[in-house]
Amino acid sequence: MQRNSKNNTSIKKINKDLTLFTDNLDSEYGKRGTETREKYEAGFEAFKLGAMLQDLRKEYGMTQTQLAEKCGTTKTYISRIENDASDIRLSTIMRIFREGFGRHLNLSIDV
Repeated sequence: MQRNSKNNTSIKKINKDLTLFTDNLDSEYGKRGTETREKYEAGFEAFKLGAMLQDLRKEYGMTQTQLAEKCGTTKTYISRIENDASDIRLSTIMRIFREGFGRHLNLSIDV
């Protein structure tokens, strides 16, 4: 019984020192809706898209060149999406998922 009490005290101390991820975002980038936060959120979404593309490409055992050839684009463009995903055309990214993997990209809007 005494051992559990000691563990609970340690857990409470650790929990007291933790900050929620959303609280950290608020302090670093401002609340949702502010220009700085929205810029961060957009960049993070682009990063996730690039990571998803890279993971799927590797799952299919394809190189960037192979994927590019299959989709009618360039290795450089695939690399740009995977590494910084800035200024990519929605129609192109949808074509890459459709023609490269036989999958469809679904979008949603948060309210």
